[in-house]
Amino acid sequence: MKTKIPYTFHDPNRLTEALTHSSYANEHREMGLKCNERLEFLGDSVLSIVISDYIYRRFIDLDEGDLTKIRASIVCEDSLAIAAKKIDLGSALFLGKGEELTGGRKRKSIMADAFEAVIGAIYLDGGIDEARIFISESLHAIIDAGIHGRLNRDYKTEFQEYVQRNGEVSIRYDIIDQTGPDHCKEFQAAVFVDDKLYGQGLGSSKKEAEQEAAQDALEKLS
Repeated sequence: MKTKIPYTFHDPNRLTEALTHSSYANEHREMGLKCNERLEFLGDSVLSIVISDYIYRRFIDLDEGDLTKIRASIVCEDSLAIAAKKIDLGSALFLGKGEELTGGRKRKSIMADAFEAVIGAIYLDGGIDEARIFISESLHAIIDAGIHGRLNRDYKTEFQEYVQRNGEVSIRYDIIDQTGPDHCKEFQAAVFVDDKLYGQGLGSSKKEAEQEAAQDALEKLS
């Protein structure tokens, strides 16, 4: 199984389990597959201790409340989904037909849970040091942003300020596609500056898709 996960498993079955969503396991009971929920539980704990240890040692003067806030900004669904997207975890998941048809490969909750499951699998396969390396490499930018209070950013505002720093320009967001049933829509947004395409993004709401498009545009500009 080829993935972009920067770790080679001694036991490939652990990776298979980490990538198996409950919907797939339920649809293929005859195969006796394990879903990734137990590994997700373990990975969540490993991730928490690694991040807690890091910020505890780095910020010797911060109290419990401040440390908790920093950790919470890093260990959250949005951050983990971003990290999962960077290693293209969605394309490697085993999903049931229903989840596949409703955009499960791009759903934040599924991506974040799978990322934690991969952490759990690496921990079991290679130990805490390998898990720590994977977390550090995968979440480096997010950890740095969390430490400096740059998470939960308003990318639309940042993008507007960036492109208008030398004068007024026309910024437009368009919803160019939407898929899935009414209860589980996925929107694709595009941002244009003076009618030129700058970025695109996906989200479970129009607002989220526009934020993703603005983030995409900013990353391309930088």
